[in-house]
Amino acid sequence: MGQPPAAGAGLALALLSAITFATSGTFARSLIDDGWSAEAVVIARVGIAALVLAVPAMLVLRGRWQVLRRNLASIGVFGVLGVAVAQACFFNAVRYLPVGVALLLEYLGIVLVVGWTWLVQGQRPRRLTVAGSAAAVAGLVFVLDLTGAGRLDLVGVLWGLGAAVGLAGYFVLAGRVDPALPSMVMASGGMAAGAGVLLLLGLTGTLPLRATFDTVQFAGTETSWLVPIVGLTLVAAVVAYLTGIAAVRTLGSRLASFVGLTEVLFAVLIAWLVLGELPTVVQLFGGLLIVAGVALVRLDELRAPVEPTRTEATEPALR
Repeated sequence: MGQPPAAGAGLALALLSAITFATSGTFARSLIDDGWSAEAVVIARVGIAALVLAVPAMLVLRGRWQVLRRNLASIGVFGVLGVAVAQACFFNAVRYLPVGVALLLEYLGIVLVVGWTWLVQGQRPRRLTVAGSAAAVAGLVFVLDLTGAGRLDLVGVLWGLGAAVGLAGYFVLAGRVDPALPSMVMASGGMAAGAGVLLLLGLTGTLPLRATFDTVQFAGTETSWLVPIVGLTLVAAVVAYLTGIAAVRTLGSRLASFVGLTEVLFAVLIAWLVLGELPTVVQLFGGLLIVAGVALVRLDELRAPVEPTRTEATEPALR
């Protein structure tokens, strides 16, 4: 039997979300190579995206301002950790590492959530989750390729692991969000908060804030700096998140997030086609182990009873 039309549409939306999310590192690389600081790239990406999503977010909220007021603190913390920290660390990792490798390191955040729920909340993971976490950690060893010619820059690795912490924070915080708060409002508000904090830290000199407005090299050609900016904000943020939300509503949060794992594969492919970046064979093997490990963790979640109040936890991450 074929898939129901709604399921097929949901699958297409989830794949489109994964593909568009996967373009962020490639778009950012062209700006960073031209002198932009990672923090400036994040501010441009999430700041503009927040403005674009502000109108639909207000329409979805439909005047329920009390819901927004009581969640301002949660949105702020989510924006700092789940948006600003995760993205700033990821884009800084891209300065030193291939895009695909940086994203693989970030995805280890899902394994960190397993440790968090075990140590802090006392939720002991089941065997499949333990096996998936072990596979992901083993994959990390191969991705680092400590003895091979593809040895990675330690600074980039640390930034990538910082992105993993930010991504873990995203899932933990999103899982505790008020179910009355629409995900569109959480997305727009979180991105606005993240951009605002980074801008404040940049203006005070705490973080580097550099941007150039010359032509940049993208896909082997010289083009305007606006091209990667539009790609980052409209394609890799607005389109990616809106299609992700639609996929979650059609497929359910758990299945949609499972399909979202293809983002890593798309990121490697896009970086190879556009930037000519391709991890070594050993790193690719490690990457497959990480993806397989995360997939096992997700599969274990699919087998668990659904908790209606926590469905936001597995919506697409704001990368």
